[in-house]
Amino acid sequence: MTVTVRRLTPADAPAYRAARLAALHADPAAFLTNAAEFAALGDDALAARLAPDAPGVTLGAFLDTDLVGLLTLVRELAPPLAHRVNVYGVSVAPPARGQGVGAALVQAGVELARSWAGVTSLHLAVMDSQPAALRLYERAGFRVWGTQPDAVRRDGRVYTEHWLSLDLTAPA
Repeated sequence: MTVTVRRLTPADAPAYRAARLAALHADPAAFLTNAAEFAALGDDALAARLAPDAPGVTLGAFLDTDLVGLLTLVRELAPPLAHRVNVYGVSVAPPARGQGVGAALVQAGVELARSWAGVTSLHLAVMDSQPAALRLYERAGFRVWGTQPDAVRRDGRVYTEHWLSLDLTAPA
């Protein structure tokens, strides 16, 4: 199957809701938001997240017509930080893993961020419970610049968070 990645629009809100909820249920330790919090968001709030004027851009990865992966880019607004873009909410549905979906999403995110004037770096964080995600980002050129122990506590477990960045001024 071929992976297609494109920006999601408000018309994609129902598929976005389903894909994000599935990700939050499949890998709850990977995200700060939990499924109940996300499920409580109304349809209007989800459509607003995908609107052309939203503060972030959410990319969706599709296998055939099925939305199987998500990645959101948010540019910093403060002028001293406007050269930075943060990557959030990356997920690939378990049945779609191992098919290049994650790599296609990350590549599309990097290419989009590179196209934005003045952007020089991408930033993200990965929980220690997600070694496959860490390897994916490192293959894409991201480098760990810091590790925060005791970063997140959920359901009686303590998680370490790795902080990564990608220098967009380096040759692709």
